[in-house]
Amino acid sequence: MKIIAGRFRGRTLRAPTGQNTRPTSQRTRQIIFDHLMHAPWYGREALERACILDGFAGTGALGLEALSRGAKFASFIEKSRQAATILHDNVRACRVEDQTQILRCDTTNPPPARMKHNLVFLDPPYHKALVPQALRALSQKGWLAEKALIIAETEHQTEDLLHEPEKLILKRQIGIAEVRFWFHQG
Repeated sequence: MKIIAGRFRGRTLRAPTGQNTRPTSQRTRQIIFDHLMHAPWYGREALERACILDGFAGTGALGLEALSRGAKFASFIEKSRQAATILHDNVRACRVEDQTQILRCDTTNPPPARMKHNLVFLDPPYHKALVPQALRALSQKGWLAEKALIIAETEHQTEDLLHEPEKLILKRQIGIAEVRFWFHQG
């Protein structure tokens, strides 16, 4: 697994062995970042001002890709000890320790935030309906800036993650995954 573009382009990221962590595929990351860089509702300038939250971070591929493309700061939340260790290694390999914080905890039960984040990636384990639970907890603990852009990757499903479909900006099915973009109305 490699960083696709930006200052870390081509850098290989480590990933945990086994089935407990499912890194976001390179194809899915490419589609997400193509939308972020070129959409009329976001764009390169917004990404370069972004304070990222990568929830259910795993390898940190989404947050590190954003930093590679110019984002200012990234917070990573990862519960698994093995994944968090590899995430630390990936952050060190990219030499962005001063632009990141890594919290080893559950995204559905985070500590109070030290700062608000305006671009949020949520890529939880499939078939567990964790996105609504994580959003409630992150909002209650002060992690989400008003009008933060939320990007959630889940299994393809009909469940409404937002409970208010008019907030949905974009939905893309990519293989068995479904990626949704919307602005938090916090």
